[in-house]
Amino acid sequence: MTEHERDDRGPGAVSRRRGQGELEAQVVTALRQAGGARTAGWVQERLGTGLAYTTVITILTRLHAKGAVSRERVGRSFEWTAVADEAGLAALRMRRVLDAESDREAVLARFVTALSPHDEQLLRGLLAEDPGEGED
Repeated sequence: MTEHERDDRGPGAVSRRRGQGELEAQVVTALRQAGGARTAGWVQERLGTGLAYTTVITILTRLHAKGAVSRERVGRSFEWTAVADEAGLAALRMRRVLDAESDREAVLARFVTALSPHDEQLLRGLLAEDPGEGED
């Protein structure tokens, strides 16, 4: 059994391997549903997956570095608030991949040519929208 197969429920406990970004999405969803700032302990309880407190802190810290959550010091710890939603997290991951490449045009061109006709039509519609549309 590898480290990735073992979870925080105790010795010998095995769980399925989580998809990339799955825990981050669960944390953001929990914080969005909270309706306000919450502690890491609250997030840990809310997820109910047997995650260690330190794992939750690590996830929250990474989300903060990505701009997906904000934090405010309260006493000796922080309270966390979701800034992004799941779609925002996916967009951040996509942007990070694009930023890591030297030939942005080639990456974007390959991305667009790999889209389904429906997704390509959706993207074209989004690009054609007035950027000021929907703003008050």
